[in-house]
Amino acid sequence: MLNSKALAASVSAPPAVYIEDVFSTFLYTGTGATQTITNGIDLSGKGGLTWIKGRSGATGHRFTDTARSATKSLASDSTAAEATESTGLTSFSSTGFAIGADADYNTSAATYCSWTFREQPKFFDVVTYTGTGANRTIAHNLGSVPGSIIVKRTDTTADWAVYHRSLANTQYLVLNSTAATATGATWWNSTTPTSSVFSVGTDASVNASGGTYVAYVFAHDAGGFGTAGTDNVVSCGGFTANGSGAATVSLGYEPQWILTKRTNSATSWQIYDNMRGFTADNVAQQALRPDLSSAESGAFPYATNATGFSLTGVNASDTFIYIAIRRGPMKIPTVGTGVYFGSLANPSVSISTGFVPDMAIAKTRDTTGPMYTGTRLQGNAINLRTSIDSAEGGFGWSWDAPSKTFLQSSIASPVVLWAFARAKQFFDVVCYTGTGSNRTISHDLSVIPELIIVKQRNAVRDWAVYANNDNTDYLSFNLNSATIDLNTYWNDTSPTSSVFSVGTNVAVNGSGSTYIAYLFATLAGVSKVGSYTGNGTNQTITCGFTGGARFVMIKRISATGDWYIWDTARGIISGNDPHLSANMNASFQNDAEVTSDDSVDPDSSGFIVNQLSATNVNVSSASYIFLAIA
Repeated sequence: MLNSKALAASVSAPPAVYIEDVFSTFLYTGTGATQTITNGIDLSGKGGLTWIKGRSGATGHRFTDTARSATKSLASDSTAAEATESTGLTSFSSTGFAIGADADYNTSAATYCSWTFREQPKFFDVVTYTGTGANRTIAHNLGSVPGSIIVKRTDTTADWAVYHRSLANTQYLVLNSTAATATGATWWNSTTPTSSVFSVGTDASVNASGGTYVAYVFAHDAGGFGTAGTDNVVSCGGFTANGSGAATVSLGYEPQWILTKRTNSATSWQIYDNMRGFTADNVAQQALRPDLSSAESGAFPYATNATGFSLTGVNASDTFIYIAIRRGPMKIPTVGTGVYFGSLANPSVSISTGFVPDMAIAKTRDTTGPMYTGTRLQGNAINLRTSIDSAEGGFGWSWDAPSKTFLQSSIASPVVLWAFARAKQFFDVVCYTGTGSNRTISHDLSVIPELIIVKQRNAVRDWAVYANNDNTDYLSFNLNSATIDLNTYWNDTSPTSSVFSVGTNVAVNGSGSTYIAYLFATLAGVSKVGSYTGNGTNQTITCGFTGGARFVMIKRISATGDWYIWDTARGIISGNDPHLSANMNASFQNDAEVTSDDSVDPDSSGFIVNQLSATNVNVSSASYIFLAIA
């Protein structure tokens, strides 16, 4: 018989849960025929809610959950009872759901957004109950105290009732209404929820005798996620705008989705998400409004950041509530194909990357011209050019294309395109505003970054690069120059697993200027940020890969040398390999692709460098840095 210690040791810990397991924002285009939406969320086995809204047209917000079953729909922009829609959401699966041809779900050529919430302790729960007309409690399976609860009567017309922890337990909001906070003790029975139950009073919207109801229950900062099981993924809070009509909210993570409502006046509810364009700038973000059937349109100037979000342009002392969900993925990638994709493409082509991309770089191969970069955080049609020091421009990418698809803007063909996903221990993107004083910038890489590329976005300025564990020197991404010693770039301070440091130099931290930083790290089997010393002939650069490098960037740092890029989309072979340079030429452009030298060769562990005068990537005793991706 096992003793207690042996019994405990014999029981394995439950598997870790990540936000990408339980929540998805998935964009799609209607076909007018049946469609299967594969978002990776197990609804048939675990249960949950799918919320669908047309982006391009006036359609209802459609709520379908596993507790009430497929085809049973509610609309948050209406008080109507539950409807049966045989051509709406027709079934749930272990990887998403299926839809029919109903106009609210699938009009041909119309664009749609779906938000899927899987039931999971400390994140979200769906509860159904029958009213009694008397004060009572309702059991839930959240395993923590709810931060917000949305209740809808399903058998007849009724308002959508909203409880939120930032309001008193005598107060409520209405999801189908623009109304400010109201007071009514008969809604929540003036009782705060607990980790096992929530209370309802006698109001017919939440507890009429014989009425049927569904409740959507959200956790608040309850932990339960990530490798250690301690990370928060959903937060329900409130804030008040300062005297300038602005506010900054700290969540401890970057949000991918927020539902927000101004509570002191009549204003529509608003939803923002990073698939449709929740960017790093305080500009009018594209909102969908739960109380309205209207198409998405610009609304409040919210902005996301590495630790929360901010708002500007409202009235001083305005009060707001929100539900925020953490950005994913939280899992550490294990293969390069899940975070990097290289492709040869034609202009305006929709490319399936196999993952949700966060950054892309594109360059024409056969002509001199810019090498364009863009990121999801900057938004649609925004770019920077690696060859010049200019501010960001209005030519770029379509990040709100259907999920796992990247729509390239018109660039003269033929084009090589490299797409990257933000992922822990591999790659992160951070936007920030400078202060002019030595400071640290938060990031979400979760390990120490080994390569940091920074560009001022709003003005003419050279790119700045931190590399080779050298916090006293910098490189310029748009120049071929060697390292330069200057302490005002990185404040002579090495980055950590949560922050990197910038000094007072305007290239990285001018007061009021806006910046973007790309951060890379070494991840076993996926990426390698490293250095080597040239031997004058050829040598193997071991990266710990098993199938070789698919992307290689090399820079000589002890003397002048281009930022050379090779990739397997164009060919890393035992022979001449096409390469491009990220930095500028004499005409302040990027050169066309060079195909006449054999500077690199394939190797299963990484890649091989050969010394040729054309590139000088292996000069005897010279120092080099590189980024390689498997």
